[in-house]
Amino acid sequence: MAQVQVRDLDISFGALKVLEKLNVTAEDGEFLVLLGPSGCGKSTLLNAIAGLLDINGGQIFIGGKNVTWEEPKDRGIGMVFQSYALYPTMTVEKNLSFGLQVAGVKKDEIRSRVGRAAEILQIEPFLKRKPANLSGGQRQRVAIGRALVRDVEVFLFDEPLSNLDAKLRGELRVEIKRLHQRLKNTVIYVTHDQIEAMTLADRIAIMRNGVIQQLDTPHIIYNKPQNLFVAGFIGSPSMNLLRGQLTTVAGKRVFSAGGLSMPLDRYEFTSGAPDAAPAVLGIRPEHVAIGDDATKMPFAVEGEIEVVEPMGSDTVAWTKVAGQSFTFRCESEVQLHVGQKLKIGFDPARGSLFHEETTNRL
Repeated sequence: MAQVQVRDLDISFGALKVLEKLNVTAEDGEFLVLLGPSGCGKSTLLNAIAGLLDINGGQIFIGGKNVTWEEPKDRGIGMVFQSYALYPTMTVEKNLSFGLQVAGVKKDEIRSRVGRAAEILQIEPFLKRKPANLSGGQRQRVAIGRALVRDVEVFLFDEPLSNLDAKLRGELRVEIKRLHQRLKNTVIYVTHDQIEAMTLADRIAIMRNGVIQQLDTPHIIYNKPQNLFVAGFIGSPSMNLLRGQLTTVAGKRVFSAGGLSMPLDRYEFTSGAPDAAPAVLGIRPEHVAIGDDATKMPFAVEGEIEVVEPMGSDTVAWTKVAGQSFTFRCESEVQLHVGQKLKIGFDPARGSLFHEETTNRL
């Protein structure tokens, strides 16, 4: 059992409260990602779980054991940092084995663990090299291997890919996912990169100002964000957010903005949602249809293209709907140009509606 539980965690730096009464659980074998902007408290939470920070209140359990005041070495965790933090004068093999030697592990066991980690991470050809002779991706593999040889059930990753270029990040992301699928360890992974979070996580905890805004699967978070912050943070390009008014006409709820009315007949409202309120309607760019397809949608309007961004696999374009900036995504084969006028349509029921004042989902 390698469940990680954080209960009522309080952490302050002087008068500044970073985390207050925070509760979160990573289930046995789960890949949990802590996602949020810089300064939201995600690395602070990870360091507290690792035992690298003193806490002001609360408890931390790993594998059912209260480790709140245990030393990091006694918590049964392996940690990978943003910085590779390798010993420059040691070979890869020495970097992997050094911690085990200090811990008094037998030589045969060390050799076995190092060999296993090198095989899993495909760094066997580099065992006799020093870090200076490795690429960034190879160094990060070694850093992961150093955690792996500890043979623990919980791994903590603190933005391990942020120092790498885009291609290497993509490659190592796949390697980390394969590693988790093979070993089934519990993983808590900190990142500010939403692509890493969406592709790696079983569940994502989105944080803001030390508070978890939403904790759910990538699919639910992407399609049913709980508030405006989550809606705007997840997705690239960002979700379109149209400000307007929720009203009820002839017993049916309608969203109005800029003189346009959008039907909400099939929209799934949350329990207790009001019949009228200042509201924001969120529509994902990929849920927008154009041209002839737009006329088949419950809502359609003519728009003029202001900016076109060819992305290779697809194209992103900017226009206006109800006088507000609006983005849509289409296949790269579709020819678009600035100043072009075309029909733009979408199904409001597929969107997300938020109360403008509370910012919560309706």
